[in-house]
Amino acid sequence: MHICLYVYSYIQAFISPRAVKTICFFFPSSGLYELLAALPSQLHPHVSCPEDNTFLQDMFGERSLHSLVKIHERLQHYDKSKPVPILDSAAALACEVSFIDSLLSVHDTVAQKSYDPELPPLPEDIDDDEDSVKIIRLVKNKEPLGATIMRDEHTGAILVARIMRGGAADRSGLIHVGDELKEVNGIPVDDKKPEEIIRILAQSQGAITFKVVPSIKEEAPTKEPKMFVKALFDYDPKEDKAIPCKEAGLAFKKGSILQIMSQDDATWWQAKVEGDANPRAGLIPSKQFQESHEAEVFVTESCGGVCQVESGALVLVCKQMYLSPFFHSEPAAGFRRSFRLSRRDKKTNKSMYECKKSEIYDMADVPTYEEVAPYCRRSGAKHRLVVLVGPTGVGLNELKKKLLISDPQHFSVTIPHTTRAKRNQETDGVEYHFISKHLFETDIHNNKFIEYGEYKGNFYGTSLDSIRSVLSKNKVCLLDVQPHTLKHLRTSEFKPYVVFVKPPSVERLRETRKSGKMISAKDDKGSSKPFTEDDFQVMVSTAETMETQYGHLFEKILVNDDLSEAFAELRLALKKVETETQWVPVSWTQS
Repeated sequence: MHICLYVYSYIQAFISPRAVKTICFFFPSSGLYELLAALPSQLHPHVSCPEDNTFLQDMFGERSLHSLVKIHERLQHYDKSKPVPILDSAAALACEVSFIDSLLSVHDTVAQKSYDPELPPLPEDIDDDEDSVKIIRLVKNKEPLGATIMRDEHTGAILVARIMRGGAADRSGLIHVGDELKEVNGIPVDDKKPEEIIRILAQSQGAITFKVVPSIKEEAPTKEPKMFVKALFDYDPKEDKAIPCKEAGLAFKKGSILQIMSQDDATWWQAKVEGDANPRAGLIPSKQFQESHEAEVFVTESCGGVCQVESGALVLVCKQMYLSPFFHSEPAAGFRRSFRLSRRDKKTNKSMYECKKSEIYDMADVPTYEEVAPYCRRSGAKHRLVVLVGPTGVGLNELKKKLLISDPQHFSVTIPHTTRAKRNQETDGVEYHFISKHLFETDIHNNKFIEYGEYKGNFYGTSLDSIRSVLSKNKVCLLDVQPHTLKHLRTSEFKPYVVFVKPPSVERLRETRKSGKMISAKDDKGSSKPFTEDDFQVMVSTAETMETQYGHLFEKILVNDDLSEAFAELRLALKKVETETQWVPVSWTQS
């Protein structure tokens, strides 16, 4: 159609409208190709100018025009047949091709543009003896620049003290530790305090221009291996008086997984919370620094002594005895299946730490950070040991029983050892492993028991081999122990998943345990007695003590307010342990 209009307009330009109507009258049904072929002879009588006649004959006799017209007619004929696409997705593919074409066009347009910053011209009156300086312009949005500054005590110069990994300054690659800051947005900073400079930066928006004298020391690019740690304490930089810059601090909670970005500073590490979208690292106290701080608090609160630092190590100066609030004189309940007596004599248990003059504090038990790695149980591998911890009466035995009943082919418990004589209705290896007192004492000497105790002249204990026996059958071993034994179970062999079963408030205990009973510790037959008000108070206070002392070892905290709900939550957590990736101590993944 476009070609017809094009030809028709050309005919009108050279001959009269009446002549055009005459031509169309004599060839009403002819195709466009036939019309063009007949035009030269039909136009001759109507064209007055010989040059126009020659031009029209040459143009309409052009073979390429005839070919074009043939193509046009073929396309018109094809269009009238109302063709359908060969593929149903042809329209969608055409849209995608059009989109990709537009995308590539935009890319080419953007790629041809220059986005280099336009730096201000250098002053013409620069002194040749002046230190070499560099002008840096950064565009600042709501994100902090990610750098800290300090004043050099000897020269008084303002220096870049620290570059936060992943921050704006770090990503620019233009600012380095040790650079001397001379101006900010044209304002000299030689006579200003670091706090005043920080205020200038905080109030600045958009492009910020720095004039700095580069550090003489070249920073070697460091590629530290990825290191992840589990935080074993809560930290809020706003409450830390020791941190050099509160705004640069990173807050975290106990149990948070932190990726350590830099350990260049022995006192303040740089880290970010795993999974956080913010690329900038924050400051956290290093392991050594936090251990020293915790040791100082330990001495002040527990021993009431005086602390002093000698050669970077904390020295304790006190002669008092620290008594652990956890260990109690009376045996706990649930004696038949959960042996609550310690491996050591009770008098020995009461003295956990003894502080004497010039003794170095043992850092091994100070909870700070634990290096961890992702772990997922492989198909066919042994299950992780499931350890339940909690105060007497909180419902450990009830939760274990519900798990065993729910799937006895999947869950199992250990069979304890005893020196007591076998009763008529009992079978060796079912209720207990019955062994001699001599053999039991030999096993104690060889550290074969994770927990044991003596009651009415007989020994009772849970052996490590009984745990291995359950795990070797491809079953989940359920174990409840005193929390102080957890350090002996936390090995790559058992990979324990520790669940702390916590009671609700005393008020809630009164409501839910009105008709409940607590297993007595007076014999091994599992007799029970009703709960008393003192039982509730002891249960809550013991739970608080356990969480304070051993909370860093708990992977799951379960409040047993309603037994059915607590069981459902526990079952779901154990399912995730078996199927999903967990963070575990890095040593467990290296064996």
